[in-house]
Amino acid sequence: MVKLSRITSIKNMKSGRILLTTLLATVASIIATAQVPYRLPQTHTDQHHDLIANQKPINISLTSNQEVATQVAEREAAAEVFGVAWNHDGVDPYGKSVEIPATKRIDVSDFHLPVPGALTSPFGWRARFGRMHKGVDLNLKVGDTVRCAFSGIVRLTKYNAGGYGYYVVVRHDNGMETVYGHLSRFLVKPDQRVEAGQPLALGGNTGRSTGPHLHFETRYLGIAINPESIIDFQNRTTHLEYFVFDRQSCERALAQTGSRAKKSGKAIASKSKSKKKKSTATRKRSTKAKRK
Repeated sequence: MVKLSRITSIKNMKSGRILLTTLLATVASIIATAQVPYRLPQTHTDQHHDLIANQKPINISLTSNQEVATQVAEREAAAEVFGVAWNHDGVDPYGKSVEIPATKRIDVSDFHLPVPGALTSPFGWRARFGRMHKGVDLNLKVGDTVRCAFSGIVRLTKYNAGGYGYYVVVRHDNGMETVYGHLSRFLVKPDQRVEAGQPLALGGNTGRSTGPHLHFETRYLGIAINPESIIDFQNRTTHLEYFVFDRQSCERALAQTGSRAKKSGKAIASKSKSKKKKSTATRKRSTKAKRK
């Protein structure tokens, strides 16, 4: 009995040793595995190589950003200038479709003289015709080249028998429009891009004209501006690089010039009648003296 108990005890000890040995081997295996670094499969590495994370950074300079911003600003400005009241067959396409600012600073630095001829008739009231002259007349010969005053796009080429004759209207990058009247031949078409100094037409004597000349107008949002306020025709350049449009001043000039000129015209007519009466009275006195 004692012998059987001893044998059982020995077997239990052996089982315990085997269990301990197995446990130690498992722990050792776990420690060994933890020390070996994990490696991703090669297929995953190849896929990762093509991802954005492995691509080289794109170098975008500050200059290119500024260029893009400038281009965007130019496109927005062009849409504002050329996208409003464009499809219109009149000299003033705006009417009441736009709100005219009280003042506006306009860049006129890229000016080119339309023709080299002298100024022969200024802006203002014309008593002879009983109407406003909303531009200036510049001397030329029939067939002389008429050039674009500022860069822009041709809006209109048209004929008006009772006024401008053959005329061109150009809308400019600075928001202004210029009108060229009494032409003999067009050299451009509507929607054509033109630069300052580029030929637009040949001069002529068409429409309501007393002789060959260029009728030249400068307008902003339909309001006529005295070209001499912007341009020094004698020196063939603008007074300054920027012209400040003043709505009130322009409208007052258009209204008051006419009224003042009418009053002046009436005064001249009154003086003329007075002279005629005096002359008639003198002739009568002279006739009576001869009879005596």
